[in-house]
Amino acid sequence: MENEVYIKRLSKQYCPQFGKIAVDMGFVTAEQLIEALDEQIEDNLSNEPPRLIGSILFEHGWITDAQIDIVIDILFKAPV
Repeated sequence: MENEVYIKRLSKQYCPQFGKIAVDMGFVTAEQLIEALDEQIEDNLSNEPPRLIGSILFEHGWITDAQIDIVIDILFKAPV
């Protein structure tokens, strides 16, 4: 349960920024990001376990592990 709360907190803090950076870097399209956000909302409404945007994008094959690492590096170096 504690891990789930931590994931939700990270998701709220970093997911909008994660998606923007991924689009700005050209790793995903705005349409792909919107679809991933829609899935995240559907999961939330269905009481499914939370999934981070990067995980959803990766599951669809729209972003690679290396690209996720780049976005995360940028996120944690940028002021929040």
